[in-house]
Amino acid sequence: MPHTKPASTAIPRPQVLTERALSALERFSHIEAVSGIVLLLAAVAALIWANSPVAESYEHFWNTRLTLGLGDFTLSRSLHFLVNDGLMTVFFLVVGAEIRQEIRDGALANMKLATLPLGAALGGVMMPALIYTLLNHGTEASAGWAVPTATDIAFAVGVLALLGKSIPAGVRILLLALAIIDDIVAILIIAVFYTASLDYLGLVVAAAGLLLVLVFQRMGIGKAYAYLLPGAIVWFGLLKTGVHPTLAGVILGLMAPVNSKPAQERPLDTIGRNFHELMDRFSQARDNPQAVAKPLKQLRHAQREVLPPVQRIQVGLHPWVAYGVMPLFALANAGVSLEGANLNDAMSHNVFVGVILALVLGKPLGVMLASWALVKLNICELPDGVTWKGVTLVGLLAGIGFTMSIFIASLAFSDPALLSSAKLSVLAASSVAAVIGLSWGKLKF
Repeated sequence: MPHTKPASTAIPRPQVLTERALSALERFSHIEAVSGIVLLLAAVAALIWANSPVAESYEHFWNTRLTLGLGDFTLSRSLHFLVNDGLMTVFFLVVGAEIRQEIRDGALANMKLATLPLGAALGGVMMPALIYTLLNHGTEASAGWAVPTATDIAFAVGVLALLGKSIPAGVRILLLALAIIDDIVAILIIAVFYTASLDYLGLVVAAAGLLLVLVFQRMGIGKAYAYLLPGAIVWFGLLKTGVHPTLAGVILGLMAPVNSKPAQERPLDTIGRNFHELMDRFSQARDNPQAVAKPLKQLRHAQREVLPPVQRIQVGLHPWVAYGVMPLFALANAGVSLEGANLNDAMSHNVFVGVILALVLGKPLGVMLASWALVKLNICELPDGVTWKGVTLVGLLAGIGFTMSIFIASLAFSDPALLSSAKLSVLAASSVAAVIGLSWGKLKF
């Protein structure tokens, strides 16, 4: 039996405390309600900052320009651009991967599973758009018809998690599926309705980047950093085309393989074989460190391949998106000056009222009417464990339209007053929808 050096039992007290703190932080970060709370706190902080005595510093900070130069080439963009057009690409990458996963083996895997959330989501898109358009038809404000059509996944699921285990699992799955379909519709809306004239040279550049992704996948390249270059090419191509560049994230997420790359043996078998080889060679490590280098390398590779790329994207990027990208987006976009949102102006007032009515009333009404019609026409049935109380809860929480709604508002309005009114109404409506949803959940479950 090989002689191995026993592990030290005298662990320093600071190390013990650090490990406990990090373990608690990791558990805390995986609680779904927490990411929604962090998002809300970032929005509140932005509102306070934008209406404080140092309010001018809010706009000044986010308009600060960062410049990169190489020879005669220089690129200068504001911090606001880097957040909205750069970091949000990572958010959309995770969204794309989630959609791909659901299409593969989730709530969108077949029409029988997808019919109810698909119909409910479309009802929850069309009814808010109709309500908003009826109030703002024929005015400049009509450009914001899509602002109240989207559901914020993190915020809505976070609020649902606050209700605890009394909520049936089917309700959560229905809400997730509906929110994902909402995101798909919102992405299509951005691509079709909020894209100016196309520069076809940009399409060629983006296509070249996508081709490079396919080549890398065919070559079996699994390292994430290898895809930074083709991803950047796709992003730049879409930016040049006139399409919002964050859609590059969605496209790349949808292209993520749902299976690990082909290999001569399964990753778990590779892990088992190399683990035993590592134990056999461990006694030689003192005299020859290279003895364990090869099995360690193969272990790391097999460990990566246990999860397919589409899942690795979600697992690896979720904490960065939930606790970095989205709070930064909220901080950069939710800072609405109450003085700037002049609700005495008729058009700004109609934007404000239209978005609130569309999200708080139109969303649940559209979701429930569409679901009721599909079930009554025997096109589909309610999932196991889901009652009409659950469908109502999903509809109410679908009115939380924070991240995507503010994002669309920034594309829809060039008038600062209308944009401020839209952002303020999204914040107000999302808060009201969250409170009503929580109250309904507490009373009915």
